[in-house]
Amino acid sequence: MKPAVYILFNKPRGVLYTGVTNDLLKRMVEHKQRLHGFTAKYNVTKLGHCEYFQDIRDAILREKQIKAGNRKKKIELIESQNPEWKDLFENEF
Repeated sequence: MKPAVYILFNKPRGVLYTGVTNDLLKRMVEHKQRLHGFTAKYNVTKLGHCEYFQDIRDAILREKQIKAGNRKKKIELIESQNPEWKDLFENEF
């Protein structure tokens, strides 16, 4: 797997979570099983956006850039590639 930055949601325009990982499939399985605090508490398990990188350092920089943006920018990022707010997990794996 390649390093990835991803944004999860619980419902369209609902709660958002931005993360970074070296193994998106493994991390998504953990989120789907609700193993982590924030995402489990708010049922944030749907993959709305992801970007892959060759180097984890680039992924971390991108994660910081996304997190520094406001909510509107995150929604625009998701809707630019996923306007119907589908769970992209099935498409990715």
